[in-house]
Amino acid sequence: MSENRIVRIGVVGVGNIGSVHARALYDGKVKGACLAALCDSDTARAEKLTSEYPDIPVFTSSDELIGSGAVDALIISTPHYDHPKIAIKAFEGGLHVLSEKPMAVYCLAARQMMEAAKKSGRVFAVMFNQRNNKLFSLAHDMMKRGELGELKRVVWIVTNWYRKQAYYDSGNWRATWSGEGGGVLMNQAPHNLDLWQWICGMPCEIYAQCDVAKYHNVEIEDDATIFARYENGATAVFATTTGEFPGTNRLEISGSRGKIVIEGGKLTHTCLPIDEREYVSYPEKEKIAPTVNVVEDEPYSGHIMIIENFADAILNGAP
Repeated sequence: MSENRIVRIGVVGVGNIGSVHARALYDGKVKGACLAALCDSDTARAEKLTSEYPDIPVFTSSDELIGSGAVDALIISTPHYDHPKIAIKAFEGGLHVLSEKPMAVYCLAARQMMEAAKKSGRVFAVMFNQRNNKLFSLAHDMMKRGELGELKRVVWIVTNWYRKQAYYDSGNWRATWSGEGGGVLMNQAPHNLDLWQWICGMPCEIYAQCDVAKYHNVEIEDDATIFARYENGATAVFATTTGEFPGTNRLEISGSRGKIVIEGGKLTHTCLPIDEREYVSYPEKEKIAPTVNVVEDEPYSGHIMIIENFADAILNGAP
């Protein structure tokens, strides 16, 4: 670890999102961390980075960066299949790792990453920045406290991941099984899939209909509908696509003590004064009055907050 108690971070893969992380670190926007190196296998991009960041070493090989001694940690924002091999080599080289989502394409590769992290004793994290969203964080806490009672149903329509064909044509790795390893479920919706299980827990059964090239000239799925069931009998439906415009983003979680709806930058909590399982036996004429509370969203810098938490975990053992 660097002596001044600042985590020296190298960004591997300085494309769309990698450049965002690099600029935030370089501009000093991330508490506890600084930009110490950049790496991109595209030589033309690497040359451009050298002029854009003249005081930052630029590498074209992740192996060279890992062995350079210039960094304490890596942010990996390369195409998906490269995440595991770079992460594992980084752990073997004594570095901490923050991987962009998805951490891997295959479950086996994800397990190997976790095993390498555990063996190294280094911090390993994945960039699920939407966990820092005020409304999703509040929903998570409410569920953890049992404020909705027994879970009954989850319905998430998240069809606002619209992409034009030009998006898929912007890189030869996009929209391919060999490059991305999947479509909307692998690239766009992992944030929502993560939030779903983070807030509501892991289902015990999953069924899905995934359509390949339904709306675009691509190899991968651009439309998916998932049906899930929980151990207690609760059910869930998750629908996502990159082919609907305008799309919808509406999460509804129903429980025996009320429900949560997150949509349009608001969390609406409808709370029952008693459990519905008790209310069901009331006489027909006897009514109860739910209370409704609305919480507004607020601006947040999700990526920066994750990197700060990553640095805090390295420096101070924060969870």
